[in-house]
Amino acid sequence: MNITKNQIDDLNFEVVLKIEAADYAEAEKKKISEIRRKAELKGFRKGMAPASLIQRLYGGQVLYESVNAVVAEAIDGFIKENKIRIVGEPLPSENQPQLDWTSGKDFEFHFDIAQTPEVTFTVDKEDKIPFYQINVTKEAKAAMKKNLLNQYGSMQEAEAAGEEDYIVADLDNGTHKVDGAYISLRSVAEGSRSQFLARKAGDEFTVDVNAAFENETDRAAMLKVSKDKLAGLDPSFKVTVINVKTYVPAEDTQEGWDKIFGEGAVKSAEEFDAKIAERLGADYLQQANYRFSKDARDYFLKKADIQLPEAFLRRWLIYVNEGKYTAEQVDAEFESFLADFRWQLTRGHILRLFDLKVEEKDVEEAAVNYAAYQYAMYGMGNVPAEILNDAAKRMLSDENQRRRLEEQVEDNKAFQAVRENVTLQNKKISEEKFRELK
Repeated sequence: MNITKNQIDDLNFEVVLKIEAADYAEAEKKKISEIRRKAELKGFRKGMAPASLIQRLYGGQVLYESVNAVVAEAIDGFIKENKIRIVGEPLPSENQPQLDWTSGKDFEFHFDIAQTPEVTFTVDKEDKIPFYQINVTKEAKAAMKKNLLNQYGSMQEAEAAGEEDYIVADLDNGTHKVDGAYISLRSVAEGSRSQFLARKAGDEFTVDVNAAFENETDRAAMLKVSKDKLAGLDPSFKVTVINVKTYVPAEDTQEGWDKIFGEGAVKSAEEFDAKIAERLGADYLQQANYRFSKDARDYFLKKADIQLPEAFLRRWLIYVNEGKYTAEQVDAEFESFLADFRWQLTRGHILRLFDLKVEEKDVEEAAVNYAAYQYAMYGMGNVPAEILNDAAKRMLSDENQRRRLEEQVEDNKAFQAVRENVTLQNKKISEEKFRELK
């Protein structure tokens, strides 16, 4: 066996592997013997078929498997011996000579291999990254106050329907009747909305539902029929208003403060304003931290200036995704893949610089936090620990979700190390200007 390396450029090289018959003969012979011992062929007792027959029936497959086992072991040994950090996996070279798969022949294999570039940048106080402090203004506090009171409001009876209100009504076209249909005036087409405005309980009027409710899915749901039944319905419906509902924000009183923050947590208008400022500040800090992570990532990606074997990577992605994605689909996502790959190398270097490692407890904690976040999105706070732990275990049993959480932990550790070791350029900024940042 002979193996040689032909360097193409800094990141790409070709390996030429010459396999002689003696290199695979023993493995080939052993495989034929194993097949013969287990073979049950017509006319022969188990294990007694002639070796020549076994060779004729299975020789091609055995030769292929034996040679490829030798090749795989040789390439793997070459990579380990030379301590090559490869990208993807070795690919059959586009210069591969035609092979004559005949037992006893010598074989020559050509493989293209790419390696990851060396990453050498430093992280220190010479690195300057902006950190934004968003100003808490009276206008922002007033807007949050309004939003909170709206969020914790309730539906109440109204005298007459306005633009933002709801009508509960019976609908009847003579052959189809719906009791207690719930109609949001915002969902009524603009040309028909005047028919509903200012209506009161007991009012009756006729409406063309096709004109008033243009969205077929919404119309079918309101009339309680499947979409395919709509065309067969007479669209002229008599509407009998049962009552009118309006959404009323929570009041800026003790009752409203208790709804928002919990009973007794806020006891005065001044404390309410302070809580709003505190919550707004926390929101701004979260946004500033996210912005810092983006700026830090962009800064160190630029500083690392990682060059990748792009042609090889494109070939490798098409090769490993054959049957899953077309070459065109791979090309469409290629720039995004390169950006993610560069960040993986950059992040890995930062973690090694500060000897940071991801431990199982870090991933478990991230899973619990994400489970709590998901419940909170549905308005469910203070979820018992055992429920969060069960949800976290289910997440971690999924390989894709586990890897996503691991990467999240790696990001957090890397950004925390960066923040502690670079110079932060603190910049005060308005919320409006912050939103305009690219």
